[in-house]
Parts: sequence; structure tokens; C-alpha cells
Amino acid sequence: MTRERFIELVQVEQGSLRRFLLALCSGDRELADDLAQETLIKAWLASDGFVERFKFSTWLFKIAYNTFLDYKKKPRGVFEPVDETHPSQDRPDDAFKYEDLYHALSQLAEKTRMIILLYYMQGYSVIEIAKITSCNSVAVRQHLSRGRKQLKKLLENEEK
Repeated sequence: MTRERFIELVQVEQGSLRRFLLALCSGDRELADDLAQETLIKAWLASDGFVERFKFSTWLFKIAYNTFLDYKKKPRGVFEPVDETHPSQDRPDDAFKYEDLYHALSQLAEKTRMIILLYYMQGYSVIEIAKITSCNSVAVRQHLSRGRKQLKKLLENEEK
């Protein structure tokens, strides 16, 4: 794949990739941006192995999910100092806009959360999600059903 073709495909998917990772990271924008950057680096390094007849977004989201899982496996304990010299570009209200949803999503099992996000936020089909997650379509449907029920219960509890 040429550099120009890669950039063209990434430009189409960049917004949805960032939204997916932001929700997967329960609203942690900095972590989502870091994972998005790492995903794109990994995708570029592996781009020679991408087969054009397949869907680029499915391939990219699989890399993103695996990058997220790799991050979760890393040991914690080394903290970098926060750089307070650059104020946030976001409006203050934006940080809390989806707080209840992110909180509810963060309480789901990781695989269930990822499947819910791919289906409802990104519009992937059950078959495409099965390819991304390396599950069969029956398992994807079970995660969707279970996740919807859990989210409904969690969001109803938030309202009380």
C-alpha cells in the first residue's frame, strides 16, 4: 500500500476510530488519543500486509482493539507529570456531556463494551464484529443482548 493510499484511508476512518477509542477508554481523551496514535503507527507498519479486497476499517479497528488490550495488560505505576501549560481546547461542559454513559460502559466487561461500541457507535454488522473480535456471530449476538440489558439497568440506576 502506498503512503498516499494509507493516508487517504485513515482520513476517512480517523474520526470514527477516535470516537471508538474514546468510548472504550471511558471518556479518557488523552488515553484515547495516545491509543489512536499507536494504532495508526502499528497499522502503517503492517500496511504491506493489508489485502485491499477487505474492509480497511475492520482491519484498523481490530488493530485498535488489540492496542487497547495491550495497554490494559501493561503494568501501572510509572506516572508522567501532567503538563498544565497547554489549557484544554474543550469546553468545560463537553467533559461531562456523556459522563453517565461512559461510567455505565466502563462497568461492562471489556469485550462486551467493545462489541456494543462497534455495533451502536460505528455501525458494524455482527459478521464484521466477529472478524474484529475473533468471536463467532452467536457470541457477538450474546454480548450485544447481555450488554444492552446491563446498560439499561446501569443507566436506570444512574437516574435514581
